[in-house]
Amino acid sequence: MRLSIQPGDRQFMERLHEMGGGTIHEICRQQGVTATAVRHRLVRLQEAGLVTRELVPSKRGRPHHVYRVTRDALREMGDNYAQLAQILWREIRNIEEPAIRERLATRVENALVEQLRKVSPTAPLNVRLSELAAALRERGFQVESDESGLLPVLRENNCPYYELASEDPGICELEQAVFRKVLNADVHLTQCCLNGHSCCEFQTGEFQTGEPHAGEPALATSSSASGID
Repeated sequence: MRLSIQPGDRQFMERLHEMGGGTIHEICRQQGVTATAVRHRLVRLQEAGLVTRELVPSKRGRPHHVYRVTRDALREMGDNYAQLAQILWREIRNIEEPAIRERLATRVENALVEQLRKVSPTAPLNVRLSELAAALRERGFQVESDESGLLPVLRENNCPYYELASEDPGICELEQAVFRKVLNADVHLTQCCLNGHSCCEFQTGEFQTGEPHAGEPALATSSSASGID
């Protein structure tokens, strides 16, 4: 499950990491905050798996507890891939050889599908949709499934690829293709943040007779996603 941190946590953990860990007294002195505030934050970060506490022997007196950031915290603090993702996606789309370009794009698509394999392929569509929404939320996506309309909808309340999509709407088509494969269902992007909507909505439905199924190549190469009303 993707971890989330509150405002101020990142700076707190960065300073703690720079210290190489420390006691509550040392943290208070370095960060200029009260012991009560430090304890409250440390307890919350420990519960989130971002800080660990260990008992360290002392040359004089009783052993003392030292707090350090965890590997999960280091990953969280370094989780800023937007610029790298834009560069990589741009380079893939700019490959001149069509066969190589499509092969790489398909591998990206399949890798994204593999990350969402918790969805049961034989469950009813509404269950598959709920499972997909849950799997996406575990990865930090702000999504929900909605069955109030004629067809079930997957709603992204925050576009996860807004910067990429602003440069190349093909990323929207990639995401649609991924959902199509994961759900083994027909998926259409009916609302898009790029066009001023407050969310991205993917309308889903079972495949009709004669339609290609999700196991077949589905990645589009056009930019039709930008034409959604």
